[in-house]
Amino acid sequence: MNNNGIAIVDDHLLFAQSLISLVSTFNKYKVLFHALNGKEFITEMENRERVPDLVLLDINMPVMDGLETMAWIKQHNPELKVLALSIDDREETIIKMLRLGARGYVLKDIHPDIFKKAVEDVLTKGFYFSDRITNTILDSIDKKEDTTKLRLKEREMEFLKLACTERTYKEIAENMFLSPKTIDGYREVLFEKLEVKSRVGLVLYAIKHKLIEV
Repeated sequence: MNNNGIAIVDDHLLFAQSLISLVSTFNKYKVLFHALNGKEFITEMENRERVPDLVLLDINMPVMDGLETMAWIKQHNPELKVLALSIDDREETIIKMLRLGARGYVLKDIHPDIFKKAVEDVLTKGFYFSDRITNTILDSIDKKEDTTKLRLKEREMEFLKLACTERTYKEIAENMFLSPKTIDGYREVLFEKLEVKSRVGLVLYAIKHKLIEV
């Protein structure tokens, strides 16, 4: 049986080399290539026969960053599984990557064992998001019935979809012609209904139930 092929896209050579060494210790996995940025990654993809089973993608890179690279993947190879591996833990960055189709998002300071689980989960289950990123949202989603979305009121659904965009809560309030206080109320109601603790959790729920297009 062939090993799962992994591509690494990261401009930090020392970190990338450490990652290559770490992956080489895992059974069933093999690093196919390393690219310093998205442009190099695209060149590699266009000139090789074997497509990686998984891409480990950094966010902040020169020439072509992770968001631009993810947009290219969404357009040209949407089935390709991508695990974002970054020091950037900003909510807006995570949401952008999710909307572009990333299957997972982990921070670079995670333990090697957790990193291995993230790789395995993305390849076998389709998704992985650390507790630090999601507040255990995936476990909650998996245990809840799909009918949860049917219990959302029309305005709650409207708020949920807007929460999955790059708009701030203030901008969402303006879009819905509501006060910021009322929007805070919608947020707290959905947090309770969907059993999530963050805006990222709302986005994951919406993606999981195909309430938004990614």
